[in-house]
Amino acid sequence: QVQLVESGGGLVQAGGSLQLSCAASGRTFSNYAMGWFRQAPGKEREFVGCISWSRTTYYTDSVKGRFTISRDNVKNTVYLLMDSLKPEDTAVYYCTASASVRTFSNNSALYDYWGQGTQVTVSS
Repeated sequence: QVQLVESGGGLVQAGGSLQLSCAASGRTFSNYAMGWFRQAPGKEREFVGCISWSRTTYYTDSVKGRFTISRDNVKNTVYLLMDSLKPEDTAVYYCTASASVRTFSNNSALYDYWGQGTQVTVSS
């Protein structure tokens, strides 16, 4: 079992930056691929990006060049640094962990554990 707790959400103006953190506890963190998803009001949950155990990263096209995912296997924490934020980035952001994903997956069904989510609001 893996427990995930996100933090760092909040309100930011368009063009600003925000960093989310996700602290993991439980099983060996370094063995898991970690992903970030988000869900805006009235919309389906969507893939944001992920980082493999070897630190290979993948991003959805809408955030490429603006968002950066990193991980610290000593602190059992994964980060999502969001720059040049836009109002359309407003959503609840979820941290996820997968024992089966080796490099990349944007399929939420392959992620075994989910955090409670943290709200990010970008004002125009």
